[in-house]
Amino acid sequence: MTVSRFSPQEILETIRMVQMENLDIRTITMGISLRDCGDRDIRRSASHAYDKICRLAGSLVRTGEELAAEYGVPVINKRISVTPASLVVECADQDDYPLFAEALDRAAHEVGVNFLGGYSALVQKGMTRGDRMLIESIPAVLAGTQRVCASVNVGSTKAGINMDAVAQMGHVIADTARRTADRDGIGCAKLVVFCNAVDDNPFMAGAFHGIGEPDCVINVGVSGPGAVLSAVQKAGKADFGALASAIKRAAFKITRMGELFGRAASRRLNVPFGIVDLSLAPTPAQGDSVARILEAMGLEQVGTHGSTAALALLNDAVKKGGAMASSYVGGLSGAFIPVSEDIGMIEAAASGALGFDKLEAMTCVCSVGLDMIAVPGDTPAETLAAIIADEAAIGMINRKTTAVRIIPAPGKAVGDTVHFGGLLGHAPVMALHAQSSRAFVERGGRIPAPIQALNN
Repeated sequence: MTVSRFSPQEILETIRMVQMENLDIRTITMGISLRDCGDRDIRRSASHAYDKICRLAGSLVRTGEELAAEYGVPVINKRISVTPASLVVECADQDDYPLFAEALDRAAHEVGVNFLGGYSALVQKGMTRGDRMLIESIPAVLAGTQRVCASVNVGSTKAGINMDAVAQMGHVIADTARRTADRDGIGCAKLVVFCNAVDDNPFMAGAFHGIGEPDCVINVGVSGPGAVLSAVQKAGKADFGALASAIKRAAFKITRMGELFGRAASRRLNVPFGIVDLSLAPTPAQGDSVARILEAMGLEQVGTHGSTAALALLNDAVKKGGAMASSYVGGLSGAFIPVSEDIGMIEAAASGALGFDKLEAMTCVCSVGLDMIAVPGDTPAETLAAIIADEAAIGMINRKTTAVRIIPAPGKAVGDTVHFGGLLGHAPVMALHAQSSRAFVERGGRIPAPIQALNN
């Protein structure tokens, strides 16, 4: 591929973005297929997976650090995603799935990555025995490992929503919170429930290496809320068309940097380059907030009327700018709105400007869905399942990826605050509806997929 040269002005702009606007490579993620690691003896399967991860990813962290020093761009996380584990261990005679997860955790520790994603199952249309066993083991795995992340895809536009899996995931989330109660239920921060999950997502906790992917690949996730905020502020009182153009130009520059970095990593590791995911992934740090971008458009505080329209404009402009900059934009690419990881979202939720229902409405147009939201620790499992069903329905009908990463904080009530630390931040416990959804969730079965020919 021929890569055009960067002008001196572009180089200076990128340096300014890094130094003053918190621009970074949020993650360099190596996707590794474990499809050749399955064995009737789960111990041998675990051993094969450990060996393959250590062999292929042994230089990942060092390479990321070297490129960060050479390019002067911070690389925040180095990660690994693997084939959904249910597909690998299902052939085993034993049911000791946590043993396989422990091998993944040891491999992640050995190579030095922050997280490993892919303790996952794809059950949008039904569950096999292996899927059930893996899902049942998730609470124990997330409580007993440090770096392993889990995800379950419960619906899709083509298959509908597997409500049996949705109901089970409500209990899995509640159990995971209980098992990590001493850490404010942090195990739930490593668990995502998807509709329309993508195969090449480099962002945790929902990353896995899809079955259509090569044996090994490098995906890069770039994040630049500060750079986009600066572009919006410089646009002043421009109309929405001009504002969208300003955001697209910023997204274009950020994506170009991400592809340059990803291809350099690909060459150095001798691994194919996959995609660059331009998702505005915020952190609790000042100047690194998606909410502040929306407020810079003219909202007094995120959550007020107009927030959904502002987010729709932002998400669309980011995707268009990225698509102009690279032919390999993938993953999720858009704007994340995690409550605990965005200082503006934290403040809006704490003040009451941003409620749960408004968050759900905003997920119709954001990059993913309900993300890093703390709710009362005594929330019934059926209510958690109903929240998942609502979010999956949004994804199914709108043909987009939606997800739920929710934390029922043990021992906490509305108004309390949970603290996770680091990039996971802190969050106020948000109120949910008190009315029960139990009878609805207990119906089971599958919500049919929407008709495709009569969309309006």
